[in-house]
Amino acid sequence: MLGTRSQSGAGTRSHHLFREVPHPTHEEKTRTRILEVALRLFAEKGYDGTTTKDLAQAANVAEGTLFRHFSNKKAILLEVATAGWLEILTDLLTELSEIENYKAISQVMRHRMLRMRESKNLLQVCFVEAQFHPELRDRIQAEVITKMTDVAEAFFQTAIDKGIYRPINPKIIAHVFLGLFTVAGFSEQTIIDPQASPQALQEMAEGLADIFLNGVLV
Repeated sequence: MLGTRSQSGAGTRSHHLFREVPHPTHEEKTRTRILEVALRLFAEKGYDGTTTKDLAQAANVAEGTLFRHFSNKKAILLEVATAGWLEILTDLLTELSEIENYKAISQVMRHRMLRMRESKNLLQVCFVEAQFHPELRDRIQAEVITKMTDVAEAFFQTAIDKGIYRPINPKIIAHVFLGLFTVAGFSEQTIIDPQASPQALQEMAEGLADIFLNGVLV
């Protein structure tokens, strides 16, 4: 998937990623609509295969309106990635802050996997286009990966301080944790097969959590 720029992702809804503020203005609604159609078209046709005219038509706005909100097409790509991932980051932060049992990490895994399924278009656009756009790669590193790692690191440091987890470098634990659910997000059950049952997702989440908490040695 990562070697091609025009894999189809039309079937996944993107509105989950760009939540509107309460009582949005007409301009805010227009901006959100542009981001939603941009995510869909970039996933369907690739960044290079999508013109600003395509984006304007799909969003039902004039090209002039498009450029009133974004300076150019690259700015739309960067905003799509940043806004989508920050929404995921916010959800992760909220979930980790509300967890009552540090060993109940499987529920966090399961929810993250479900979110990855909903975010298929975002994953595709980011991982494909980051190969060709250094600005996007740098933005993802600065705005997404670093912040997600910081959030997870703080969570695991608290667990270590409470004597729940072994005193291992919390940044390493955070990388392992985030890596597990990222791999799970690209697994057949969560991305390729849209019919995967909740039971299958739960089984995978519990398996990953078991490996994360207990390792694989007898």
